[in-house]
Amino acid sequence: MSETTHGNTMKKTALVTGANKGIGYEIAAGLARSGFRVGVGARDPGRREEAVDKLRAEGLDVFGVPLDVTDDESVAAAAVLLEEEGGLDVLVNNAAITGGMPQEPSRVSAAQVLQVVDTNVVGVIRVTNAMLPMLRRAASPRVVNVSSTVGSLTLQTAQDEAVGPISAAYSPSKTYLNAITVQYAKELAGAGVLVNAGCPGYVATDLNGHRGTRTPEQGAAVFLELATLPDDGPTGTFRDESGVQPW
Repeated sequence: MSETTHGNTMKKTALVTGANKGIGYEIAAGLARSGFRVGVGARDPGRREEAVDKLRAEGLDVFGVPLDVTDDESVAAAAVLLEEEGGLDVLVNNAAITGGMPQEPSRVSAAQVLQVVDTNVVGVIRVTNAMLPMLRRAASPRVVNVSSTVGSLTLQTAQDEAVGPISAAYSPSKTYLNAITVQYAKELAGAGVLVNAGCPGYVATDLNGHRGTRTPEQGAAVFLELATLPDDGPTGTFRDESGVQPW
């Protein structure tokens, strides 16, 4: 059990990657407001501490976690820090990049694709595997992957609607992330670790130049739900605020 004592209360601990801004910040804030002690994972020291200070000013129980999901040593050090903080109950894999433009398949570079996959997919594997020993010891462990419906092959090939721009790096990285989510859910089915992916909708963030129509707080809602599922909740699903979405 990884609940740790702070003051006179037992708190569960969560880690959110890429939590210094946008959806990740709002997920961290939402979990802290609901009673979690939250590790704010971010690679930039200044932005990480700024986010921590802002959340603490609200009276929330948070701490900074230096974390670059593309760096094995950084991820290993983050795991050590979480162990020192008492363990981990919830992991939210939020850190991601778009990879820049152009992304038409005929124009995208191999370097772009490799960089995006290293962050958006391999980064999730690095962090999840580093944190799994702690999660396995937790009473109600949850892994939540921040995905997108642009990764849905069903929606991407629907004739009556278009989901996102043509993308040979970012969108396929989310398809890959969805597939990885399923594989983790299958492996951990008997261990009580619920593993799910969610889509925040079209949220105005730095990722899309703030062109989205939803706020980061609105986008965070589905991930707060997945992070706090009951023990008999679903695993291996992909959903947004309206419900389960097609792969």
